Amino acid sequence: MIVVLRLILALGGLTMIGLGGWFLYDQLLAEPSITTATAGWLLAGPVLTDLLLMPVAAAAGWALSRLLPSSLRAPVAAGLVVSTVLVAIAVPFLWRAYASNHNPGLVDGDYLAGLGTALIVTWVAVLLAALLNAVGKRWQSQ
Repeated sequence: MIVVLRLILALGGLTMIGLGGWFLYDQLLAEPSITTATAGWLLAGPVLTDLLLMPVAAAAGWALSRLLPSSLRAPVAAGLVVSTVLVAIAVPFLWRAYASNHNPGLVDGDYLAGLGTALIVTWVAVLLAALLNAVGKRWQSQ
C-alpha cells in the first residue's frame, strides 16, 4: 500500500516537473531574448544556496556543536536551520526589490524588516527553548 502511494506521488511530481518544463520551453520559444535571464534565474539560486549559504550554515553548526553545552545544541541547531531557510527565501526579494515587471500585490513589502523580525522571533524562541531545556534538566535532577 505504501509503495503504491509513493509511486502515485512520484508520478504526480514527475508530471508537474514535466508540465513546468514544457511551459518553460514554450515560453523560451516564444521569447528567445529571455533565455539568458531565465538561465540566470534558474541557476543563480541553487548555486548561491549550495556554494555559499549552506556551507556557511553547516560550518556554523559544526563549530557551535563543538563549543556549546549539550543543552543548547538542539535549540541552536534548529535556530540555524530556520534562519538559513528564512535567508534563502528572502534573498530574491532583497536582491531584486525594485526590479520591473513585478506583481504589486506580491512584492510590495519591506523584506529587510520582515526578515529581521522573523530572525528575532526565531532566536527569541531558541533562547526560550534553551531556557526551558535547562530548567527541565535541573527539575529532573532534583
